[in-house]
Amino acid sequence: MAKVTLPDGKILEIDDGNSVQQLAMQIGPGLAKAALAAKIDGEPVDLNTAINSDCTIQILTAKDAEGLEIIQHSCAHVMAQAISSIWTDTKLVYGPTIEDGFYYDIDLDEPIRPEDFKRIEEKMKEIIKADTPITRTELTREQAMEKVAGNKYKIDNIERAEGDIISFYAQGDQFEDLCRGPHIPSTGKVGAFKIMSVAGAYWHGDPTQKMLQRVYGTAWPSKKELNEHLHRLEEAKKRDHRILGKQLDLFSFNDAGPGFAFMHAKGMTIWNAITDFWREIHKKYDYEEIKTPIILNEQLWHKSGHWDNYKENMYFTDVDDVAYAIKPMNCPGGCLVYKATQHSYRDFPMRVAELGLVHRHEASGVMHGLFRVRQFTQDDAHIFCVPEQIEKEIIGVIELTLEIYKAFGFEDVHIELSTKPEKHIGADEIWETATNALINALEHKNIDYQVNPGDGAFYGPKIDFHIKDCLKRSWQLGTIQLDFSMPKRFELLYTDKDNTEKTPVMIHRAVLGSFERFIGILIEHYAARFPLWLAPQQVRILPISEKTNDYANQVYEKLKPNLRCSVDSSDEKIGAKIAKAHSEKLPYMLVVGPKEAESDSVNVRIRGQKENKTVSLQEFIDMAKTKIQDKSLDLTF
Repeated sequence: MAKVTLPDGKILEIDDGNSVQQLAMQIGPGLAKAALAAKIDGEPVDLNTAINSDCTIQILTAKDAEGLEIIQHSCAHVMAQAISSIWTDTKLVYGPTIEDGFYYDIDLDEPIRPEDFKRIEEKMKEIIKADTPITRTELTREQAMEKVAGNKYKIDNIERAEGDIISFYAQGDQFEDLCRGPHIPSTGKVGAFKIMSVAGAYWHGDPTQKMLQRVYGTAWPSKKELNEHLHRLEEAKKRDHRILGKQLDLFSFNDAGPGFAFMHAKGMTIWNAITDFWREIHKKYDYEEIKTPIILNEQLWHKSGHWDNYKENMYFTDVDDVAYAIKPMNCPGGCLVYKATQHSYRDFPMRVAELGLVHRHEASGVMHGLFRVRQFTQDDAHIFCVPEQIEKEIIGVIELTLEIYKAFGFEDVHIELSTKPEKHIGADEIWETATNALINALEHKNIDYQVNPGDGAFYGPKIDFHIKDCLKRSWQLGTIQLDFSMPKRFELLYTDKDNTEKTPVMIHRAVLGSFERFIGILIEHYAARFPLWLAPQQVRILPISEKTNDYANQVYEKLKPNLRCSVDSSDEKIGAKIAKAHSEKLPYMLVVGPKEAESDSVNVRIRGQKENKTVSLQEFIDMAKTKIQDKSLDLTF
């Protein structure tokens, strides 16, 4: 008998050799019906995998992220089978999952066009309706090579695969492909799906190789969830920050500086509102602000380790026949600020923040509006402390980070811990100490987190913060990186209690990451309908006619000290003025006519609402000031 520990801690006994599917049935018929795959001791497996020893098992269903990914991957195989049956000379390359979907690269001389999608989908429906079992076959590497002899794509896949056992998955006797798995038990469990697009893709991204066709699709457990996903995609198109940024005159790009954003006056209003809030919060958490140069001597970047690990992303220049580099990161400058004065253990912790302008060379093909630029401002901070202060300082950074996110309405935060990468600096013992410090801080705060083995920065492990926007898209923003190496490289010292000189611990930290990228995220999250405290223009006063222009100007003078406002004194009718203000996504419109002038009041219209309300001018001012002070996301009152 094998003892199986379930996620809730419950232990079941099952006969050796029984499958995961049989275990699911033992737990309950409902789970057995919903089961798609499982994880044994953390490793994903098929449902027909035999249990031969004591282990921990999690049954995966469509409610689990891993379960949905398995549905997506199995649907990719169903699509590959459909394409192969329609175009019999199709050569399959590979078909991985991606965020919210999958793709399959194929070698086919006849182009697949959007008008072919329906034909492929109909064939996929037939395959799904047949509910054909999906089975796994395991071969030695030599047997697998013999099986795919003559197929250069599959030979390449096997050569790149890890381990001595190579697996294939078959859908009945109609389709088989090389695949690591796992997969759902039969094609009937795929759910709802849609082919999204087709594009060209070079094999391994190498332009010297043949252009393949990459067919994209998505799959979800139900038609409802598929429709919700498609709706989110349509909403994302409407919220594209590049389009809204141009429409609302927030920013632009110019061929004179590819990848460098030009922030317009309205965009800078948002920028400055974020900056003011950022400074307010950092003052609350006892940070001091510094500023370091953009261009620094090349030797500095050799010393920091960036030259060996990051030079392909850096810009260089000469000044007086001396080589310089434009900084891609702020941390070396922070080290030089520290080194400018002597320090004692009494100075710690030192929390030093910088809104630093950095430059990183990005390939032209990956730049994307404000999301991927070559110049951006990073809200960096560096904390210098002694080892016993690490956990407390990391806890403080976590609290500061979550407080900032909450102000923007981001409360669904996912945290990941990334450990030592293959390419790194520093001894293994130092990495272990640093990683344990991050783990202890997360566990002290009772925060759930995901571990990403080998995904840390080259100088230390890190914690990354991922937020979800209103369309449930995930964005990586903040990071905490613990660094024992750079302080030693820069020979940073402090005098300890025993009068000896020691090296401080350095914590790298950013909350918003790139200001440019964060503003792009906000534009799409809010659909440019910014909360009052962020809106470029918060109020527009709309006189009904020329007769009330004087009162409108009086209202403007009273609002101006506290609110970003304007008066629309054009000859347009009031309906047109209101429509224009709505199109510009202004939070409040104050309609004023003879009645309002007599009673020193305003008729308030709120963005996106048909209802209006008349209040005294002072009441409106007090209400607006309170909402701005509280960083309220709600315009109603």
